[in-house]
Amino acid sequence: MDSTDDIIKIGCCGAYCKKCKAYTQNFCKGCKIGYISNERDLSKAKCKIKVCCMSKNYVSCADCAKYPSCEIIQTFHTHKGYKYSKYKQAIQFIIQNGYNSFLEIANKWKMQYGKY
Repeated sequence: MDSTDDIIKIGCCGAYCKKCKAYTQNFCKGCKIGYISNERDLSKAKCKIKVCCMSKNYVSCADCAKYPSCEIIQTFHTHKGYKYSKYKQAIQFIIQNGYNSFLEIANKWKMQYGKY
């Protein structure tokens, strides 16, 4: 499976932009789209998670050895709301199973998170 295009649609936080309604309906450019190609300026990004992750050339926070103790991502993942726990679950799944296994499941979702 050639997943390069789909991998860049995995948000640093664990959201899967490819299936996000805001992204698919062109209300959002996606978490990383444009930053990789330098069409968008990462220094102007407001998301601390994105700036940290992308400045280290990580696909997501799953690539970071400091993930378990990172205050930025852990604070985000503990926000109230179901989706935040699902984003955390995505990062943990990627750590344990890798990006290709994640994409096999995530490409079947109807939104930016789903069941494993």
